[in-house]
Amino acid sequence: MTDSTTTARESLWTAAIAGSRHPALTSEETADVAVVGGGITGVTTALLLKRAGLRVALIEAGLVGSGVSGNNTAKVTALQSTQYSTIVKRHGEDAAAVYAAANRAGVEMVETIVAREGVDCDLRRLPAYTFAFTNDEVPSVEEEFGAAQAAGLPVVRDRGEKMGVPFPVAAAVRLDDQLAIHPARYVRALAELVDGGGSKVYENSRVLRVEDGDPVRVRTEGGVVVANRVVIATHYPILDRGLYFARLEAVRSYCIAVRLNAGSPPPGLSISTGTPSWSLSNYHDLLIVSGQSHVTGSEEGDPYGELLKFAAEHWDVAEVTHRWSAQDAVPYDHLPMVGPYTPGSDRLFGATGFMKWGLSNGTAAAMLLADLVRGEENPWADRFSPHRVSLKSAPTLAKMNAKVAVDLVGDRLKPAEVSSAGEVPAGEARVVRDGTGKAGVYRDHDGRAHGVSLRCTHMGCLVRFNQAEVSWDCPCHGSRFDVDGEVLEGPATEPLERRDPA
Repeated sequence: MTDSTTTARESLWTAAIAGSRHPALTSEETADVAVVGGGITGVTTALLLKRAGLRVALIEAGLVGSGVSGNNTAKVTALQSTQYSTIVKRHGEDAAAVYAAANRAGVEMVETIVAREGVDCDLRRLPAYTFAFTNDEVPSVEEEFGAAQAAGLPVVRDRGEKMGVPFPVAAAVRLDDQLAIHPARYVRALAELVDGGGSKVYENSRVLRVEDGDPVRVRTEGGVVVANRVVIATHYPILDRGLYFARLEAVRSYCIAVRLNAGSPPPGLSISTGTPSWSLSNYHDLLIVSGQSHVTGSEEGDPYGELLKFAAEHWDVAEVTHRWSAQDAVPYDHLPMVGPYTPGSDRLFGATGFMKWGLSNGTAAAMLLADLVRGEENPWADRFSPHRVSLKSAPTLAKMNAKVAVDLVGDRLKPAEVSSAGEVPAGEARVVRDGTGKAGVYRDHDGRAHGVSLRCTHMGCLVRFNQAEVSWDCPCHGSRFDVDGEVLEGPATEPLERRDPA
């Protein structure tokens, strides 16, 4: 069995991305709508608006589909672990019903687009399960069944007989006719459909700021898009207005794909309700295991090792073929935030807070955004408004922001770990004394040291090293940087300052 540490960090899905298909933005362009973000929400919004007759400019910081949309479990399902029982507790059954309707519509829209546009993305119809891995998890499964059924999902109780897993299942909820897709191929195919006929797609064009006005100006390092409306679909909002960073928590989760010596991966899409949670799916002959979630910037342990350990305990694993991770924005009240970016705005819109279920939620968000941009009513708009007030979740909000305050101050009080870059072992990183301050130094396996400022360029928290992903991660709002300080994930848009690691 090949150990996970020998496997390159690359998603099973992004491995299919063979480079840029679209130019960078290098001049001033005009459009009816500028959509920022080339993930599933952005490309779906752009396609729906183009099909409605609008000229769209889709702007992506890297390559279309290379972000969270290309680094997930590929599940498109309205049954999502314990989402419905959680929403009922915080908002009531009416809110859960709206959430169910939106996610069912998102699943149906993906299937409709694939059929209508002829998208080649390996779409498969599969049952989805929320299951109890231990007897202690049975009550949460029963609670989720009741909440999902009351919300309008045609779920059934299940004993897991057809889940195809080599361990006993104490209880399960099943929702049939859900989808699995190749998400990177799906998203990139939609971008190809957006491009042309007056609409354009730009890659390798990180948006640095959006200037309000009539029209709005969206600036990248190389150019400007002037548009009447702007949609921010960057997963985590990159604009500080609206105080999204104070209402979202960034959470990382990890995935491995393994090839088996014998047997087959489970044929459905399943996730357990306990802690840790185990998410299982398949792609052809590969078993996909995901989980090991943690707040970004916190201690991650050995997530890939734990996933491989779980897989090897239950299957005859031959090798790990891929390993990857994704970051999710979790709202304090567990409902997506989709609508005007700031209260009352009719020019700037956004979507975030998909809670690890972005393929269905992101598609539903695109449907809502397309309606709002065109001035049409949508039945989900009030419930998903980014500016709602959730009194029951106020303690959660207070706790989240107290943690940010502790992280902001506490890391500054910690001493450096070593006195010089020469003390940093190969393949590891340390906080190094840098004059009267501190720097972050990573030494690669060739012995070269990479030094950066620890100060996150978003709001000044100090970043921490993620050994599993070889990145510097911000514990306050989830920005991530590579070992040379370049932005991997927002809300930050500027790189970390480099430091001489001598």
